Amino acid sequence: MNTPPATPARRRGMRLLIAAACVFMLGVGVALWQYFGFSEQASFAEQAIVFDDAQLQLPLDLAGANGRIRVVHFWDPACTVCNRETGAHLSYLISMYRRAGIDFYAVRRPGTTGELPDYLKGRLQELPTLTGVEQIPASPAVAIWDRDGHLAYAGPYSIGMVCNSANSFVEPILDKLVSGKPVRPRGLLAVGCYCRWQTTP
Repeated sequence: MNTPPATPARRRGMRLLIAAACVFMLGVGVALWQYFGFSEQASFAEQAIVFDDAQLQLPLDLAGANGRIRVVHFWDPACTVCNRETGAHLSYLISMYRRAGIDFYAVRRPGTTGELPDYLKGRLQELPTLTGVEQIPASPAVAIWDRDGHLAYAGPYSIGMVCNSANSFVEPILDKLVSGKPVRPRGLLAVGCYCRWQTTP
C-alpha cells in the first residue's frame, strides 16, 4: 500500500511535536541536574588533598581502651554537595555496623552553624571539637579509633566525586578492626569531592 505524501501542514505539525518533545526532555534533564546536585559541582570541583591527621585526639572521656571502636565524622554545613553523598554513605555505615560495637560521633567545622540532615540526627553523638581538629585539611572526613583507643585512620571517606562502598576507605578498615586486626594511620593523597576546612594556609 502506498503512503500518501505528507502535506505541508502535517510536516509543520510533526516539526512542532518534535520541538516540544525536545524542550520537554531538556526540562527534565535540567530538573534532574538540579535535584541531584550536579549543577553545584562547579563550586566543589574535584581536587587533590593531602590528609595526614595523626595528631587528632579524642576527648578524655572517650579516649583509651573502652572496648568500643569510635568513628568521628567531620563536616562543614556549607559543603552541601559533598555532604549529600557522604551523608548517605555514613547512614549506610551506621546501619551496616550497628551490632559491631562501634560508636559514631560528629564534629562540625569550627565557627560554622548548621544541623545534620534529619536521617542522621540521633544516630551520631555531636562533639563540640577534638584536639587537632584545626589541622584537618578538608571535609567531609572521618577518623577511626580502635577498641584500645589508638587512632587507626584519619582522612576522606573515599576517592572520587561520588562516595559509596565501591570506592570507600572506611569499610575495609572497620572490617579489620571488628575482626581484631591492628590498623595504623598513615598519610594519604586523595582526589575527590572535598571542601577546604582550614581557614588559613
